[in-house]
Amino acid sequence: MTVIHPPRLDWTRILEQASAHITTEYASLRRDGAPVTWPVTPYRGVDDRTIDVSTGITYPLKAERARRNPKVALSFSNPVGSGLDAPATFVVQGLATVRDADLRANSARYLQASYDRFPGTMKSVPDFMMRRMMFYWARVWIEVTPVRVLCWPDGNLDHEPRIWTTGADTVAPQSDPEPAGRGAGSWSNRPAPDWRDRTHEAIDRLGMPVLTTTTADGWPLPLRVRAAERTETGFVVRPPAGVEITDGPGCLTLHTHGSVFDSQENITLTGRCERTGDDVAFTVERTLNEVNVPRNPVRRMLNMLTLRRELQHRLAAEAARRGQAVPSFDELGFRR
Repeated sequence: MTVIHPPRLDWTRILEQASAHITTEYASLRRDGAPVTWPVTPYRGVDDRTIDVSTGITYPLKAERARRNPKVALSFSNPVGSGLDAPATFVVQGLATVRDADLRANSARYLQASYDRFPGTMKSVPDFMMRRMMFYWARVWIEVTPVRVLCWPDGNLDHEPRIWTTGADTVAPQSDPEPAGRGAGSWSNRPAPDWRDRTHEAIDRLGMPVLTTTTADGWPLPLRVRAAERTETGFVVRPPAGVEITDGPGCLTLHTHGSVFDSQENITLTGRCERTGDDVAFTVERTLNEVNVPRNPVRRMLNMLTLRRELQHRLAAEAARRGQAVPSFDELGFRR
């Protein structure tokens, strides 16, 4: 891999491209060190020093993992809808700061930021639905302070990446205090579908997957692969050139979204990786439950109502764990 000398980060360029993407593949680490990667929407940090993502307090595991182990990563490899001309492909490894001490401010920021990014999609949500979606608007923010960036400037993964670093003395602000008591855990208790059924023709439909492994120095490393083929036990994938892959636990994420973010389909598989020459054999152990968003507005609303039934009971409990009341929709000051 090519290390840029002096190894300082061209942060302005990275931030501009990152904040234009509709989704980023966000990777965090479980207690056992295994990575889990989900597509989420990236936002420019309020002080331009971070890339921020969020998760609902009714499904807070993305944040809880980051509070326990702040080493996280963001992959920017799906530029659909970004409006970027010849975008780079890049991965930001950084230190997470979890913010959930002010749910009202968090929710207001998320609601307004979502409207600013996706006005057409947000305008299609009826007023009565907006008010019934506090289980979704109530947010935890995760601010990612960059430490290292792997970049393919032309998006060509057959070339070795360039690497920028921010310096060994990089620190991130401390996260807000950990909530009291036991958390809600996984967002769904539904049995996950069999991975073979879920991934039938998935590569044709969703594109090349993102493989996440863990580096020797303990960072998650999500990488868009160059090639992938399904096997009886999982997948054989070819990672980008010039990147060292460590055998061990891994995650395979397939996803796509509409160009105005009016639809989304996600598949996340966890398992184990073994390097075999230029390829990596990924053995599936588990399929994670996911939320998919249909393009049809009526079906999208029905899906949201179903999700509300599953998650609404968590809302007050998770707010109480943080010593707060659930903010009302009117408190968020949102107008459209």
